[in-house]
Amino acid sequence: MKRRNIILARVLTFVAGAGMLGTGILNSEYKTVLQKAIKVCLECIGIG
Repeated sequence: MKRRNIILARVLTFVAGAGMLGTGILNSEYKTVLQKAIKVCLECIGIG
């Protein structure tokens, strides 16, 4: 019974994560994340 609960928790966590990832992609949030990542990288090397 305990092993079944662990498997169920893993599956539910995976489904929730995939759902949130899909929602972020549909809302074009990846563009915002990419822009912020580029700014941080450029600031670290002293260009931005």
